[in-house]
Amino acid sequence: MCTLQVPTLDDKRQGPEERRDTVSHPQPTLAVVGVGLIGGSFALAARDAGLIKRVIGIGRSKANLQAAIDLEVIDEASHDIAAVADADIVLVATPVGQMAGLFDSMAPHLKPGTVVTDAGSTKSDVTALFRAHLPAHLQWCVPAHPIAGSDQSGAAAARAGLYVNRKVVLAPLPETRPEALERVEALWRACGARVETMSAEEHDAVFAAVSHLPHLLAFAYVDMVAGKANAQRYFDFAATGFRDFTRIAGSHPEMWRDIALANRAALLDELASYQASLARLTALVESADAAAMEHLFEEAREARVKWHERFEASR
Repeated sequence: MCTLQVPTLDDKRQGPEERRDTVSHPQPTLAVVGVGLIGGSFALAARDAGLIKRVIGIGRSKANLQAAIDLEVIDEASHDIAAVADADIVLVATPVGQMAGLFDSMAPHLKPGTVVTDAGSTKSDVTALFRAHLPAHLQWCVPAHPIAGSDQSGAAAARAGLYVNRKVVLAPLPETRPEALERVEALWRACGARVETMSAEEHDAVFAAVSHLPHLLAFAYVDMVAGKANAQRYFDFAATGFRDFTRIAGSHPEMWRDIALANRAALLDELASYQASLARLTALVESADAAAMEHLFEEAREARVKWHERFEASR
């Protein structure tokens, strides 16, 4: 196993008496597979809350793992998935498309009782992957989805406060043991998150509408503008409206490719609904139906204002 090591953060910050006390009251080891914004922020927050003693970062990029060590996001780094053998909790925070291979590779190395969770934006497919590749470990598997992020990526983007007052959805399997669910829930609550539980099917239907579709629309719109013969002229005059609508088009392409494919059925339903809405709006513009157009805009505005009020009140 190729491993980079530095002294643990607690060894750096604590005096001899405090270190002796920590040794006599050991805390669990967390392995983060994919040390980026999501996994790195979870590691920082969980350790700051005192629920994690040691963090092992597992990934492909030597530069990103070294950055994670330099920034004290992790304590050790490895390119070998076998490093999960030293973990009590494993968070897989990679694009969903990588999870099948990762689950299969980690299966022979997991200790009995090691909790395995993920941070994927789709849940039905991840549930199926747990069943296919970790069939003997299902009682310790807890599918999860943190509703947080940004257009930044990599270990350098990680911050301990990312999940404060953000929702995290847990979608436990029928086989998931209560203590595994409670452990994952406790970690997310310690990160400052508000935890919700729902089925994988409900999760995927909801997020196809309010998360996955908006990302596809932003990507498609920017691609449309960029494809114009005089695209730079258009971009020269783009301002705050363009910025606000297209911010999420700066998100990770590989991740959103995998999400779109993983949640294809629900997403196709939402794309069809949106196309119907566009057709309705097109007809209103063609007929110059000002009253109907204003009514549509007013209804949408009121719905958005009400949502934003609830959203801000919950923060």
